[in-house]
Amino acid sequence: MNRKNYSRFSGNNKKFNKESEISDNPNFNMMNSRLSNFYKTNAASLANANMPLNIDSNQKNFNQHSSKGKYARKRKLREDKKRNSPEMSDNFNVFEDMIEIKRPRITFHDIGGCEHQLTEVCKFMFHMMHPEVYEKLGIRPPRGFLLYGPPGCGKTLLAHAIAGEFELPLIKITATEIVSGISGDSEKKIRNLFTKAILTAPCILFIDEIDSITPRRDVAQRDMDRRIVSQLLACIDDLENSDNHVLFIGATNRAESMDPALRMAGRFDREIAFGMPDELSRIKILEVVCRGVNLSGCFDFGHLARLCPGFVGADLKALVREACICSIKRVFTSVLNDGQSCVDDCTIVSDSSKLPSNVSTAGSSWKINSELKNLVDWLKSGRQCSESALSNLSVKMEDFELALKHIQPSAKREGFATVPDVTWNDVGALDSVREELQWSILYPIKWNREFSLMGLGGRAQGILLFGPPGCGKTLLAKAIANESGINFISVKGPELLNMYVGESERAVRQVFQRAKCSAPCVIFFDEIDALCPRRAQSDSSGVARLVNQLLTEMDGIECRREVFIMAATNRPDIIDPAVLRPGRLDKALYVGLPNEEDRVSILRAITKNGTTPPMHEEIDFKQLSSDKRCEAFSGADLQHLVREASVEALREYLIIQNDHPEKDKAVPELLVRLKHFDMALSKVKPSISVKEAEEYRRIAKVYKSCSQ
Repeated sequence: MNRKNYSRFSGNNKKFNKESEISDNPNFNMMNSRLSNFYKTNAASLANANMPLNIDSNQKNFNQHSSKGKYARKRKLREDKKRNSPEMSDNFNVFEDMIEIKRPRITFHDIGGCEHQLTEVCKFMFHMMHPEVYEKLGIRPPRGFLLYGPPGCGKTLLAHAIAGEFELPLIKITATEIVSGISGDSEKKIRNLFTKAILTAPCILFIDEIDSITPRRDVAQRDMDRRIVSQLLACIDDLENSDNHVLFIGATNRAESMDPALRMAGRFDREIAFGMPDELSRIKILEVVCRGVNLSGCFDFGHLARLCPGFVGADLKALVREACICSIKRVFTSVLNDGQSCVDDCTIVSDSSKLPSNVSTAGSSWKINSELKNLVDWLKSGRQCSESALSNLSVKMEDFELALKHIQPSAKREGFATVPDVTWNDVGALDSVREELQWSILYPIKWNREFSLMGLGGRAQGILLFGPPGCGKTLLAKAIANESGINFISVKGPELLNMYVGESERAVRQVFQRAKCSAPCVIFFDEIDALCPRRAQSDSSGVARLVNQLLTEMDGIECRREVFIMAATNRPDIIDPAVLRPGRLDKALYVGLPNEEDRVSILRAITKNGTTPPMHEEIDFKQLSSDKRCEAFSGADLQHLVREASVEALREYLIIQNDHPEKDKAVPELLVRLKHFDMALSKVKPSISVKEAEEYRRIAKVYKSCSQ
């Protein structure tokens, strides 16, 4: 009831002598039902007493508060009733039952490629296995550490291996199992979890995906999130102050999103990073994963590891599983082709001539349908495979190569670019630029000891590739990363830009942090001029903050060892000069338009020496590259030229074949001829004008001299 109506009835001296007068009152419908009942009950006594109506808000049967307060109290009563209900008691019992004490059988021998992380972990096990060491020193031992890295790199596996190696009980729970919709229940679950760990000590308490319950409290959207963080901090501090031997381990993919108070010393004493495994680590992981797999002959794990850049442990495990499926399919397909069955009483028809006349074999539809039918019949038969088929069942390298086409590595989803098919053979010409890149990136990794003896191994160099578009800057970056066998992070300049304040800077920090965890690594900034424009020419404070953050990461304030930076741009003149100084981008390499000799090399690289697409013997790349129409062609223009010539050859072949459907008519062989290149040259034009080419040469003289 609003204040106006309330004062009307509480301050009015009018007496109601009859109960009927209440119902005749025009304001009766405006009263609330509880107040109406109050009037009806006390009308006679009020009339006899000749007193003004006084409503006491403290009376039990009257509620002065607004309807919103009434609903809030009802909601609180429902929550209290729900909390005290048998169902909620059962939920707490279920949660306590979910806190299972495990004794894993996994040991350090079941983990590959994590020697550095295992060494760090063993330093924390002294107080668990030999508590007298810290008692003698008179200090409290470290209580926990944080494992962070990309998904699938082995954080959860390592926590289980620690418990299995040292024969300790493991209490493992996912952070989302703690969160509850009732106020106070999440905090109670955390207290119960740590209480059980203390009662089970010595043990390991492992919370997976801990970032989901520990957001930064200054940006938390709900009070419940802040209370959960505070309760977790209090429980960890209780572990620090107690004498119980409980090792607390947390795992996350996003350490930067956690509350800073959780990452201080005394809570998580150490943060152990997991990066993308290098080639040697991938070899060790593959050896562990393939330990029980039937491999054919002498298997080359090194060759397979080189084909899997950007693969983490989970990806390699999925690759082995997919390779086994490919092996089964290969054996089954060979049985189909031989017209034999690996199952008794199961006939497979491999000769289409034996089919009834009403069965059509046009195209490949019959082949696919028959293969599917035979596969279904084989699976439904329930019979055992024959010994001859099982004897040939082993996983070969060709099965892994086929499985690679079906497995998308986590690195590609996380921003890494896997480039196993780009080598120096795919790059035509650019010999001088290639040599500079080798001395800046490849050789410091290959001869690390010799470079360190000469005082050149302290910091990785930065390279800026600039020049006209389509001249191979991105291709060079991929080739050098592939040749050196290191991880490769490709970042398009506009990808890091975000409309929200601070998000662009956070994205830059994440890129460099990811690279440091995956060192040795190459960060390639394509179109870097979008990230680093001249700050004096920009009115946006957001751009200035982004440039400052990028300069800080590149500057070497923090160690950038084995993190190489490559950048590409068409406009070095609009980049902030602070980015181009030595120590950030040390060298500026000009990747210009190819000359006649370079065009020959590029055409050979594009066509795989005239094999893809197949070329007629009359094609002379020297004659083609000397054509005046090709003078201003870039590498991308030459690739476009080859494609157009291939289309013209295919068009001519299909026209002739349609005009002469008879099989006895001679049809020319499908080859690219000189006339097809002539037709393509009439369509393809240079992407850079003469004036633009002169401007690029002028800019090259300025920035090449600056870099030297």
